[in-house]
Amino acid sequence: MSSMEIPLEKVAAQSLTFQTYDPPAEIEGVFLAPLARHLSLEGSFMELARLSEGIVDGLPASFEPRQVSVSAAAPGRVNAFHVHPKVRQDELWCVITGALKVWLVDVRAGSPTVGARRAVILSGETPQLLHIPAGVAHGYRAGPEGAVLLYLSNQQFNRADPNEGRLPWDAFGAELWQDDRG
Repeated sequence: MSSMEIPLEKVAAQSLTFQTYDPPAEIEGVFLAPLARHLSLEGSFMELARLSEGIVDGLPASFEPRQVSVSAAAPGRVNAFHVHPKVRQDELWCVITGALKVWLVDVRAGSPTVGARRAVILSGETPQLLHIPAGVAHGYRAGPEGAVLLYLSNQQFNRADPNEGRLPWDAFGAELWQDDRG
């Protein structure tokens, strides 16, 4: 810690920490694509995706949706962690209302970013698409108003042989889901 110009009493000085503003960890294949929401007094309009020959336009990677789903999360709900290891399943997530704190952890053997952890805030207030590549464990915690998540996947859900491997909610640390009381 650098020296401080303002002396503090002993207990405060020993307990003091400083927020860091490092850029988020990179995880190979993860990207965010902002969406434009057009507001008026009467409401709003937003395009989620434009498709050309079945492929989503304007993304840094090719994505062909095979299923569109909606999930509603109650306030404070933690839905963690899962990964899609049986068949390549990439996803595009967009929060329509409310907010989610999404945690991503690269668990792909041999990946150049294996072990990297990254938090992303998805919000209906500032909509964007989050690309989650296969092999990246993901989970979320809903904000105080809950959230509605709309997501596209490039595989269809198979009830006879689900491709959703579950990991313990605290597999990467219980602190990921704690409130920020700073």
